[in-house]
Amino acid sequence: MEQTTNPLEKLTLPIQPDEMEWRVQMQTKTGKLVVVPYITNRCVMDRFDKQFGWQGWQNEISEIQGGFFCKITVTIPGEEGKPPTILSKMDGASRTDIEPVKGGISDAMKRCAVQFGLGRDLYNYPRVFIDTPDKFIPDWAHQQLEVLVKKINDGSYRGGEIVTLKASYQKT
Repeated sequence: MEQTTNPLEKLTLPIQPDEMEWRVQMQTKTGKLVVVPYITNRCVMDRFDKQFGWQGWQNEISEIQGGFFCKITVTIPGEEGKPPTILSKMDGASRTDIEPVKGGISDAMKRCAVQFGLGRDLYNYPRVFIDTPDKFIPDWAHQQLEVLVKKINDGSYRGGEIVTLKASYQKT
């Protein structure tokens, strides 16, 4: 079989700690936070710019009842005199509770980017709990989350499907 290169190589690289954010999904009855990683819309734009150049991709937003569709179209240069390939993907999202229009557009664009493979690796992350009575991610947990991401990305993570972060694990 012929060896091929991935024309979406920069899009599908593992998400780095500075390209993602974590949000609280819920607080358990025992007081732990369940947090989930997500890519930012800035990450989407930066990765597409790095992969295709700012002129080599575009997005198109359409408003639908209750939300938005995003269509991203990219131009993959042809090899050895072959014409370029035009590729489009589309996905949608609802309006969000906070900043409904901006948030909905951003979510639609991020969901569409996942269709190209960007951020798809986040779906394989372990379930992350933070042992805290706080309703928000405490400052001490951010460093631990960053270490977790780095270990996942470099292949040294040897934990299970569930990770619990505690203040007592904080390195000083």
